[in-house]
Amino acid sequence: MAKYKSKPNKHKTNMSAAIEAGLIAGVISGMVKIGWEALLPPRTPERDNPNPPQHLLEQLRLPPRLLNASYTYSKQQMPIAGFLMHFGFSTTFAVAYALAGQRLPKVKAGHGVIFGLGVWAAYHLYLLPKMHTIPAAKDQPLAEHLSESFGHAVWMWTNDVFISQLYQTLNHKQ
Repeated sequence: MAKYKSKPNKHKTNMSAAIEAGLIAGVISGMVKIGWEALLPPRTPERDNPNPPQHLLEQLRLPPRLLNASYTYSKQQMPIAGFLMHFGFSTTFAVAYALAGQRLPKVKAGHGVIFGLGVWAAYHLYLLPKMHTIPAAKDQPLAEHLSESFGHAVWMWTNDVFISQLYQTLNHKQ
């Protein structure tokens, strides 16, 4: 494993390359997280109705016409608002990771896994329960903790892999 400097990176950061790499990686890692949850569903069907992003949007009083907007693909209704929330979360954290990782290489320790576990803990153990979007951490089943924690670790590792390669490619192109 690479050793990370404790001091800020003194090399000039190509902000536009970091942002572009983060956006692309965020979309890809968002798809990886959806695939992960298809293999290891974090919640029972009862607890997933509504799912946490949908419930959060309800709590924020998103109008029902937007909250329930969908498109049809392969004869299935796909939730637009839920996907926007999912991919918005994914790309926001991927861009933040890309930018922070360029300025403070320590952020990339563990190739995104530590960062991903930090995001999981902040949201699934603290913020979402505090907002009453999901139950308190002690009331969540072990299967949910395992799926979400490992899912967040794989999600950010995916971001790290793609951001590293894309930033290097984009930075040399400009």
